[in-house]
Amino acid sequence: MNKERINCLRCQYFYTTWDQRFPRGCKAFGFKTQQIPADYVFRISGQPCMKFVEKVILKKSKE
Repeated sequence: MNKERINCLRCQYFYTTWDQRFPRGCKAFGFKTQQIPADYVFRISGQPCMKFVEKVILKKSKE
């Protein structure tokens, strides 16, 4: 089992909300939270986040 902490900032489903009470969200699970979504998922389910998909970042070419 992978014990590495999941970095939601690198996930395509992570987003920042306008809600001051719940500033972070997960589009895959459809919730907003005060903490990092993967930490919340682990705390509630006891399992690491199974929806993590790393963002694809396109690099600009130098021309």
